[in-house]
Amino acid sequence: MQFTPQLSFKIIRSLIILSCVFIATNSFANNETKKSQNNAKLTAVQQAIAQQESNIFNTNKARSSLEKQLKQDDLAIATIAKAINTTSQSLNTTQKKISQLAQEKQQLTNQKRNQERLLAKQLRSAYTTGQHDYLKLILNQNQSEKIQRTATYYQYLNKARISEIDKFEATIASLLAVTTEHLEQIATLESLKNAQQQQHQQLNSNKSKRKNTVIALNKQLLSSQQRLTQLKAEEANLAAALQKLTALIQAEVNLTGLSKLKNKLAWPVKGRVLHRFGSKKQGYLKWKGVLLGAPVSQQVHTIHNGTILFSDWLKGYGLLTVIDHGNGYMSLYAHNQTLLKSVGDRVETGEPIALVGQSGGQDQTGVYFEIRHQGKAVNPKAWCK
Repeated sequence: MQFTPQLSFKIIRSLIILSCVFIATNSFANNETKKSQNNAKLTAVQQAIAQQESNIFNTNKARSSLEKQLKQDDLAIATIAKAINTTSQSLNTTQKKISQLAQEKQQLTNQKRNQERLLAKQLRSAYTTGQHDYLKLILNQNQSEKIQRTATYYQYLNKARISEIDKFEATIASLLAVTTEHLEQIATLESLKNAQQQQHQQLNSNKSKRKNTVIALNKQLLSSQQRLTQLKAEEANLAAALQKLTALIQAEVNLTGLSKLKNKLAWPVKGRVLHRFGSKKQGYLKWKGVLLGAPVSQQVHTIHNGTILFSDWLKGYGLLTVIDHGNGYMSLYAHNQTLLKSVGDRVETGEPIALVGQSGGQDQTGVYFEIRHQGKAVNPKAWCK
């Protein structure tokens, strides 16, 4: 077969076309494969995202349930801790009363003995001077002056004896009353001790339950971003609550604020500073107060006189008390074991308002303390020495 230039051109063109078709076919096939691979990767990514969102939702749901349980545990502990505090005060009062009654009983017993000796002395005196018949003395007209003196002496002795007998009877009655009350107070003391023992058992049970709740909460691990978001939400919740409280405040003329009391106030508890004002908390968030470590059940004292604005459980802060000191000044005391004052109560400087605890999910006991002016947190160290 003879190849002419025209034939050669046609063959070359055909080969080129076939090559292009082959290349196009291979390219299409490769593109389809890559597309399929990319779709598979995208699907995997979407599934991973969906799974992560589901995990986050389930984690938040589980945490929300556990946080509700934590609130119930904290409130249960607060109730029993307040009862224990009341019982302890009653025990102290009863013990003082028993001691006072014991002293009164001893004094009355000594008084009774003295009166018995005095009556015995008077009776002996009456016996030694009463050897003659009183009627004969009256009928004897020969010694009228002696008879008059003797009669007067007898009357004096009788009056003295009657007076001493009356006193003796009163002493006996008082001694009986004091002895009866003393026995009643001892019985009350034993009852209070038994009640306190039961309360402590209930408290330990509630603490154990709260501990399990906190452990379960800690298992629901949060990322740094989630923790930051949580803390921001808790701070925003506190700020919103304070803003509402500020709107409800009715200014009291005798509440003058804290402006003239810098470096003059006592800290609410004696303890080590665990976190200082302005130090890093999480991410860009900083501590707006101080966290003071202190033993559980130690009394928390108000730094200055004021009115209780808030006394309840708040997420992230546990059992919280907020006090209005006037002129836009407030103080906050959080993570308490129990609260001793109610909204509207007037408190004086140094008065106990709560007991140290670790409510709100804290892993150690202490008090979170803030001072705010016009809603803005200020460094408590400028006021407390």
